[in-house]
Amino acid sequence: MLTRRMLGAAALATPTLLHARPGRAQAAWPADRPIEVIVPYPPGGGVDIMARIVLPFVAEHLPGARFVVTNRAGAGGQVGFEALFNAAPDGHTLGALAVPAISTFPLERQVRYRPLDFSFLGNVVDDPNTIYVAANSPLRSLQDLVQAAKARPGQMNYGTTGVGSDDHLLMLGLEGLAGLQPMTHVPFAGAAPLLAQVLGGHIELGVGNMAEILAAMREGRVRALGQAGPRRWDAAPEVPTFREQGFDLIGGSARGIAGPPGLPAPIRTKLEQAFTAALADPGFLREAQRVSLPLRPLVGAAYRDMAAEVETSVRALWQRRPWSG
Repeated sequence: MLTRRMLGAAALATPTLLHARPGRAQAAWPADRPIEVIVPYPPGGGVDIMARIVLPFVAEHLPGARFVVTNRAGAGGQVGFEALFNAAPDGHTLGALAVPAISTFPLERQVRYRPLDFSFLGNVVDDPNTIYVAANSPLRSLQDLVQAAKARPGQMNYGTTGVGSDDHLLMLGLEGLAGLQPMTHVPFAGAAPLLAQVLGGHIELGVGNMAEILAAMREGRVRALGQAGPRRWDAAPEVPTFREQGFDLIGGSARGIAGPPGLPAPIRTKLEQAFTAALADPGFLREAQRVSLPLRPLVGAAYRDMAAEVETSVRALWQRRPWSG
């Protein structure tokens, strides 16, 4: 669970220097200057928190590394993705990625990057999607939701964190799989205002990520109707998966770190080795558990393979049920 103290620290952060302990051996790279890590979202969000938690542990396993986190928000993440993609491939600029966001934007509009050409280094989190309701809602399962939607065709409404977001794609997938008429989609600028509207009874359904509603679930304010991961997340074992309820849907927001295209092989190898060690570091695992990060460690080619699989799925959904940006 993300603590108020942690969120406050992230929100107040100016570009942050994250470095290894003194006394480690120095190398020609990266010791000559800091490594900028572009986070394409504002401070305090899920991608920002992921980066600020994992990078100190990466630095521990990369002698001489000093990471400077900078937030370059804009256009739902597109500004930061483009800044990373077009940076010099010298090992001194890395950035955070969100999947499937990197693949949805090129379908909706012109972008200055190619999703699968980033130098994929290490995926950290895969936060499963969920559909949730206020605690006083009569809906208790996905079957309840489907029956209610069929009884009121086209009349139910749901909120997401934006058109083409992973949340939105999940609901498009469910509508198609269950044969539902499209419900009314209300996009919000973030998970917090959406949650507030669900709690206030202004939106019937919220569609988001499990980690975003975990605190409200534990407080008994909302009920998750299902989680769209391949298995139940350890932090919410009481919530059945979509597949367990008869709906073959997987969806979520994968968050990791990448470099621009063409990262030199020696630098890329060092970074992949550092991410492999960091993601298995007991200290990192304890911190991730403390703040309830839904981990999915993938390094190098395995990370890119996951992104490519998601891209194929997103493009197939676009062909069946295109959305407008």
